[in-house]
Amino acid sequence: MQQVPTPSQTVGPFFHLGFAWLFQPEIAPPGTANERVGVSGRVLDGEGQPVPDAAIEIWQSDARSGRMDRRFRGLGRVPTDAAGAFHFATVKPASMPGPGGRPQAPHLVVVVFMRGLLKHLITRMYFPDEPANAQDPILSLVDPARRRTLVARGRGGEPMLLEWNIVLQGPDETVFFDL
Repeated sequence: MQQVPTPSQTVGPFFHLGFAWLFQPEIAPPGTANERVGVSGRVLDGEGQPVPDAAIEIWQSDARSGRMDRRFRGLGRVPTDAAGAFHFATVKPASMPGPGGRPQAPHLVVVVFMRGLLKHLITRMYFPDEPANAQDPILSLVDPARRRTLVARGRGGEPMLLEWNIVLQGPDETVFFDL
């Protein structure tokens, strides 16, 4: 009988060893202009199990189009812990031009690095209750039934707290993009 590896039996871990010096969970440190946002979530494999050794990279624009705050980094990288959890702090970005100059809804570009992946995964996180989501040119390319995988859930609080999980396979799989 041939044994087939399950999602949690792939090669690894790598990222906590080689990336630790690059981890930066404060994309927008305290004192940065505009409303801070805390994002928490988990990376889960196809069986719903946590991925304890992934690295999440976040890219985003500043909250003020055309006027960069020097403290704002625009890039962060965070590890997952033993429960597959991650957390980072940022600001809600400004709307930026997209394909054909059409405005994009505020979003974060998220890259997932993890064991067993030969190529990183690219996705986006959109903000809940954002009116511009309805006209976003990239989000509109996604099947309406799957768009929810790209939109964080609000948890309230000050600063704004959001929850957004990254699911690698299965019925609740996060939408990933080929670039």
